Amino acid sequence: MLFFFKALKKPASHFNQIFSKMSIKLNSHVFAGNPINKFNKNDAVSASSAFKTLKDRILNRKDDFGVKFEVLAFRKGRPLSGSVGDDFRTQNWHLGWLNLSDFRGVLEESWRNFSENEFVYLGSKPEKDVVYWAVDVSEEEGLVNKFGSRQLCFTELRTLMVATDWANQMAMADLAIAGHARALLEWHKTSRFCGSCGEKTVPMEAGRRKECSSEACKKRIYPRVDPVVIMLVIDKQNDRALLGRQQRFVPRMWSCLAGFIEPGESLEEAVRRETWEETGIEVGEVIYHSSQPWPVGPSSMPCQLMVGFFAYAKSLEINVDKEELEDAKWHNREDIKKALTFAEYEKAQKTAAMKVNQMCKGVERSQSLSADFNLESGELAPMFVPGPYAIAHHLISSWANGAEENSASAQTKQLTSSMSNL
Repeated sequence: MLFFFKALKKPASHFNQIFSKMSIKLNSHVFAGNPINKFNKNDAVSASSAFKTLKDRILNRKDDFGVKFEVLAFRKGRPLSGSVGDDFRTQNWHLGWLNLSDFRGVLEESWRNFSENEFVYLGSKPEKDVVYWAVDVSEEEGLVNKFGSRQLCFTELRTLMVATDWANQMAMADLAIAGHARALLEWHKTSRFCGSCGEKTVPMEAGRRKECSSEACKKRIYPRVDPVVIMLVIDKQNDRALLGRQQRFVPRMWSCLAGFIEPGESLEEAVRRETWEETGIEVGEVIYHSSQPWPVGPSSMPCQLMVGFFAYAKSLEINVDKEELEDAKWHNREDIKKALTFAEYEKAQKTAAMKVNQMCKGVERSQSLSADFNLESGELAPMFVPGPYAIAHHLISSWANGAEENSASAQTKQLTSSMSNL
């Protein structure tokens, strides 16, 4: 299985170097660093009392806790968003937060049928006295037109991910919030029944967990994360890296190998097994690089955690499993450096931003996103790798620019120190 994802933890001093030619370095992973999903003893309202407070507000009771409520609506996994202009060189979208008055006005009569099942508590900003919620409005009719009159639209999270100015900290925060919200709402859809007894589940702690409704069961159910290993396989002797292609990839794009972890398997074992199954390459040493939440997968797996590694090859002959991959090849360092062409990502970024802008203005666009990775003019690069939103990009660019050796050295020292304390 192959993925084209993102992430790399780098010091803040690297943040302003985001547009460097060979490497785009981020302050945190895309979809990580959620500013409102953190425990804070000074929270404006706790998760346990948040739903009661919200319900009191909705029913117009005089129960003022001195806080504001902001709601982010989702439709079929797509967050409500808006466009802020036509300058596609800067961040040009924002999340479509609604206050309770706005939200009540949009939903009209259905607002009276308020249910806890539809709302999820996201967190708060105590310093601003704001509490944030997400709600699934997929069943509501006519909302697209109603929001369209406000130049708001429901946009695929993947599109927002590509359209984002990765140097904009506010935009990165919006992505993290939207990703967290989507994962929780999709989990609610897939956990409507207890896996032990089959009875319906009910939300608890304002949607942060669920519990079986059966008095005889009462099983507690928490959101799950599906871990996925993603690895750059390296031929150290010949200074090469192994990249693969799937049929669903856009033309000319290559990426890292990846796969799901099986029961009873360590992360390192999963790296070795997946590499062997997909390419016939035997892997020895495995070095951890970084991890990234990935909430844009299918609704059946609403949140995956991409765990990135460097894996050092012990054999070199490739035997591709055609059911998993279209192709796999060794690529030398210079070719991979050329593949890290920012012009490709910049074009995709601008095209996705234009798509969001047009959608919010009510203009439909049927062009395939695969066209977003083509340059407007000039010669196309022979190959390119996933964009800076994907952990694969940063695994590849770290190796291409020599950072992989420092990572491996640091982990070896840490492991030696830990073993000496046993």
